[in-house]
Amino acid sequence: MKICFATHNLNKLKEIQSAVTNLEVIGLNDISCTEEIAETGNTLEENSKIKADYVHSNYQLDCFADDTGLEIKALNGAPGVYSARYAGEDCNSEDNINLVLKNLSGVIDRSAQFRTVITLIENGETIQFEGKVEGEITNLRSGSKGFGYDPIFTPSGYDKTFAEMTLEEKNKISHRGLALKKLITYLSQK
Repeated sequence: MKICFATHNLNKLKEIQSAVTNLEVIGLNDISCTEEIAETGNTLEENSKIKADYVHSNYQLDCFADDTGLEIKALNGAPGVYSARYAGEDCNSEDNINLVLKNLSGVIDRSAQFRTVITLIENGETIQFEGKVEGEITNLRSGSKGFGYDPIFTPSGYDKTFAEMTLEEKNKISHRGLALKKLITYLSQK
């Protein structure tokens, strides 16, 4: 079975492909979709559905899309749905990390969670899956693997950041990995 993951992010695509064995997962580049799909929703659920709807409507493919947010307790859930553009539209992951660390300067409670929502559209039916992992924001960056906020997020029960873990280690416990397991379980039962 082939399914499209509505993303241009090659890191995310690689992470999903490494976790899936019974499906051929292709990305937007593989279907010649070069458009940036605007994430205009106010929630992770809305944004993942917008992206999946776009691919399904324009390419008539079964597909899934995700949206992920880092939700930090001391920042009232920010950056949340704005995680990718927390420091501004034209900023990158380093800028976002810098702003988080600046905003948490002197803060003792650094508890946070990563949350992913995946929207699947298959045979015209839409269903959503959620995964989340709790942890805390570190004071300093650590590790060079992963992407996004991985160098400053340590999951609960671990003594290393996502950026210090192998892809296999991260996939077993990550928010995206947990949501993906729910998606794979659902698809395998069909």
